[in-house]
Amino acid sequence: MPSCSWNQAGWHKAKDLQIPANISLLPLPPRSPELNPVENVWQYMRDNWLSNRVFTSYTNILDHCADAWKRLANQPWTIMSIGLRDWVYRS
Repeated sequence: MPSCSWNQAGWHKAKDLQIPANISLLPLPPRSPELNPVENVWQYMRDNWLSNRVFTSYTNILDHCADAWKRLANQPWTIMSIGLRDWVYRS
């Protein structure tokens, strides 16, 4: 049975969420971003394309973020290596 994790943020606690019978939700402990692979994706984008910059406007920030996301989306193996967690797989 596939599992999915979430970080228990307030906006992730929808009362009307329909969870399929073949999916198990696994709540992550509070304040543990290292357990959430997407946090590492954002860190990778900051480290490689978004840090050490002066943004001129909100639109400029959005443009840079969109560009970083497109660059990363064109590197599926990088995304896989960033998000891979050996402990996720069960034998």
